[in-house]
Amino acid sequence: MTELRKLLERLDYECIQGSIEVQVDKIIYDSRKAEKDSLFFCVLGTVVDGHRFAGDVVEKGATVLVVEREVEVPLDVTVIKVSNVRKAMALISAAYFDYPADKLKVIGVTGTKGKTTTTYMVKSILESAGHKVGLIGTIEAIIGDKVIPANNTTPESYIVQEYFHKMLEAGCDAAVMEVSSQGLMMHRVDGFTFEMGIFTNIEPDHIGPNEHASFEEYMACKGMLFQQCKVGIINIDDKHAEDVIKGHTCSIETFGFSEKADLRAENTQLVSKPGYLGVNYHVAGLMDFDVEIDIPGKFSVYNSLTAIAICRHFNAEIETIQKALKVAKVKGRIEMIKVSPDFTLMIDYAHNAMSLESLLTTLKEYNPTRLVCLFGCGGNRSKLRRYEMGEVSGKFADLTVVTSDNPRDEEPQAIIDDIKIGLAKTDGKYVEIADRREAIAYVIENGLRGDVIVLAGKGHEDYQEIKGKKYPMDERVIIQEILEERKSR
Repeated sequence: MTELRKLLERLDYECIQGSIEVQVDKIIYDSRKAEKDSLFFCVLGTVVDGHRFAGDVVEKGATVLVVEREVEVPLDVTVIKVSNVRKAMALISAAYFDYPADKLKVIGVTGTKGKTTTTYMVKSILESAGHKVGLIGTIEAIIGDKVIPANNTTPESYIVQEYFHKMLEAGCDAAVMEVSSQGLMMHRVDGFTFEMGIFTNIEPDHIGPNEHASFEEYMACKGMLFQQCKVGIINIDDKHAEDVIKGHTCSIETFGFSEKADLRAENTQLVSKPGYLGVNYHVAGLMDFDVEIDIPGKFSVYNSLTAIAICRHFNAEIETIQKALKVAKVKGRIEMIKVSPDFTLMIDYAHNAMSLESLLTTLKEYNPTRLVCLFGCGGNRSKLRRYEMGEVSGKFADLTVVTSDNPRDEEPQAIIDDIKIGLAKTDGKYVEIADRREAIAYVIENGLRGDVIVLAGKGHEDYQEIKGKKYPMDERVIIQEILEERKSR
């Protein structure tokens, strides 16, 4: 049990009913989990208003409500009125877990692209340097030996604080997390100060109903990170960098290819061998050494340079950084799978036109015999995305293999037909194979020496969603099964 008074110690509030001299057993934001002596946050969501459940949770035993508007409940229930329940939830959650972030060095990475890979690179380097690092991100949260699949890039504030608490219990001294604009806008990372805030890049994305009203709002939300961190580390090459950090309260360091950057990448060279694509470059400015990454492309330089800029503050040795970057891997992000000594095959999460174009133009720079792109599109999603992805693949790939992704409630063939409308705007060659397993077998069987083959769209996902049900589908498993079948012929 925790004293309510202690939970409210960093909060601006008004107690409009009851007393703050009560004990709280649990804090909850899901009305279904209400129980005796619990505190319930009446969160004003985009779809559901938590104030509607005030009576229900009190019946189940909740004794404290945190509200933004009037609620009618028995007079013995304590009602705490605040200007923003989400913000209050972050501050109360931090207090409930005894401010775990104050005892960790928390690194927050924001940006349109590069967040996931950068966080894994940071974890790899710092752990090689002897730190124990927790991770919260798009794919999963990692706490000690425990891996928890993610629902949101940045979870609700209660979960963020719970994860920090568990990281301390697991012996972590640092945490690295992806910080989405939605997470910042919804106060999920309020209630603590980041040791470092990182800005990778920004492009128009996440703009529309239930997301951001405009690109300006999207930038402003990203910028909130630089008003709650000690050190801001930003990509100076991004044309919007100054706008994003407007009003910052932290010290600023820069990285990039620009000569003005505090930490620079110079003499970048692409490294290409059958079955292997990578990149090497020289780190200049605040540090001075060479590095090679087993992940292709210019964005790999950015991601690794970002990680170096962060880990410099932990006094990681140069040799440690070099070795850790060589082995840092992210499931489903340009994940190379050894299939043949003749060609390169990789799995990547690219599932919209912007990420697919970025990926394919990067791989084109390696001058493959053919660039082969296998992809499908999700059902119950925008048709425009299908047309755009079809057009991008037709334009940049030498061969497109159109297949199924997560059809959900739609017919796979209808989705394929939409993709073909985009392909028809180009003169790109394509084949259609609706069954994704058969499509993967086709590209492996028909790979030519020097080809680069991309299986796009699924990435880290290990399922296929059809008519409301998720079926096991891990492309790594499928590839191994296809290779075993070929051996036994």
